[in-house]
Amino acid sequence: MCGIVCYIGPREAAPILLEGLKRLEYRGYDSAGLAVADGENTCLVKEVGKVSRLEEKAREAGPRGTMGIAHTRWATHGKPSVANAHPQTGENDKIFLVHNGIIENYLVLKEELKKEGHTFKSETDTEVLVHLIEEYYEGDLAAAVKKVLGVVRGTFGIALFHRDSPDRIVLARRGSPLILGIGKGEFLAASDVNALIRHTNQVIHLKDNELAVLNRHDYAISDFQDRLVVRETETVEWGADAADKKGYEHFMLKEIFEQPDAVENALRGRLLEGEGVSRLGGLEGVLDRLKSMERIHFVSCGSSYYAGLLARYVFEKITGFSVEVEYASEFRYRNLRLDEKTAVLAISQSGETADTLAAIREAKRKGALCLGLVNVVGSTIAKETEAGVYNHAGPEIGVASTKVFLSQCVVLTLMALLVGRYQRLSLTEGLFITRALKKLSGQLRRVLESAPRIEEIARRYARYDNYLYIGRLYNFPIAMEGALKLKEISYIHAEGYAAGEMKHGPISLIDPEFPTVAVVPRDSTYDKMINNIQEIKAREGKVVAVAVEEDEEIAGHVDEVIPVPRSIDILQPLINTIPLQLFAYYVARERGCDIDKPRNLAKSVTVE
Repeated sequence: MCGIVCYIGPREAAPILLEGLKRLEYRGYDSAGLAVADGENTCLVKEVGKVSRLEEKAREAGPRGTMGIAHTRWATHGKPSVANAHPQTGENDKIFLVHNGIIENYLVLKEELKKEGHTFKSETDTEVLVHLIEEYYEGDLAAAVKKVLGVVRGTFGIALFHRDSPDRIVLARRGSPLILGIGKGEFLAASDVNALIRHTNQVIHLKDNELAVLNRHDYAISDFQDRLVVRETETVEWGADAADKKGYEHFMLKEIFEQPDAVENALRGRLLEGEGVSRLGGLEGVLDRLKSMERIHFVSCGSSYYAGLLARYVFEKITGFSVEVEYASEFRYRNLRLDEKTAVLAISQSGETADTLAAIREAKRKGALCLGLVNVVGSTIAKETEAGVYNHAGPEIGVASTKVFLSQCVVLTLMALLVGRYQRLSLTEGLFITRALKKLSGQLRRVLESAPRIEEIARRYARYDNYLYIGRLYNFPIAMEGALKLKEISYIHAEGYAAGEMKHGPISLIDPEFPTVAVVPRDSTYDKMINNIQEIKAREGKVVAVAVEEDEEIAGHVDEVIPVPRSIDILQPLINTIPLQLFAYYVARERGCDIDKPRNLAKSVTVE
């Protein structure tokens, strides 16, 4: 996997492809390549590392032509190398193909092809696709692709062309996103709309088991049974400038500072303040069913999983639901009660996370009501769930999620408020929550004003290689999310723990070289948190505390305090999140890490 870009039209393809690849680097990469055709010749250029290295190599090769395909790779099969980079070619170097996903039965197919006399130049599963297409090719590339995709198992988003047909690009999708960009006299395709938005805001999302053919004058979409598909274009709501840094050093820092706006966007038009309730249009069609549910399962991965953990506390506080939170990758292995009284909510930034999609499909099979919370309009989870809610947080380019995580927490609170007002939550309690939500964006702006102080603390603490993060109740998931942010972008070992578990193992690690970040709000857990901090200090451990502004006691117990505004208990974790994000960012910057593109990580994980 990682990023695909295609172009066919009147302009030179190479600059468009390279610019698109740069916009997809945030998704993860270890190598990149492109193939450009001019009607007579095809130029193939591949390189290990960043797209800038491919750009230098392409400048030397000088690919000319107005059609081409390109790819950034995040290794699944085979180490990062020029041979394993995409596009992959076959036996006679006539077919050029890029691929996101995994072909599960590639080893069996590879052995069969070897017996037929095929030789392989790479370690990839992708090359097997090219050789199979060669076997089936009889002058119609699309027909050959359809035959091959009936043979292979797994997930794929592929784009390819044949040297003998330099005016046609074939695309196909099963389980890995592909989006067509419909321009004026030109056509594009990519695995992410970010690669298209500078050229067109008119897009079409391919669905699973669909194939598209782009040529210089038009395009056609069909399913794998050769039935024509007619689909209207969708308009992308944000412009290309939304994916620019706007003067910030990194996308991650920009997105941290965009969080007050992300919260306002998540709330806009969704609060009925006088009634103490929320309004979520995406759930109106299933609201009666949702109110009658007994159980709800949140399924997600990474930061979205921690958003679900926080939401569990909120839902249990203000609704009558029994709540479970599951790693999407483990969901299918559990023997859960999934029936007409169960709702399953998939939480995903991209809406394409492979494990989360698999969980939703399993839940649908068992008869559960399947809902989605995603940031990307038109994504697969949005299409495969019965109802759901969009974040409307705008594009998030930094691999480590910040504004989408916070937006998820806000929307999940709105969902709990909606259901809770039909169940156990009184009008007075509903008004209490809605008023606190209205204040939230302003409180977040106040936290961001303390960024210089957090930067100073981070500079002093950047030398440590291990961290413990602790919290209780609503702030336990936030401690885990804070630890995740630090390890993702600084490569420091960090563990998030429920503070009450500290004495059951982690305390053995505490020493002067093992600092702790403690999330210490003025709530019912405050005294217990102070006791935990005392235990750490007794072992000469350093403590950085995130605490509310009016807490005059905390400074006497810890080494550093990051003060934040106070909110109601269920919203306090959202305010506490921003200092942890900034701390991780400034530590990573001090250590010289590539913050927007951390090693080994991808923004959208579309393989299991």
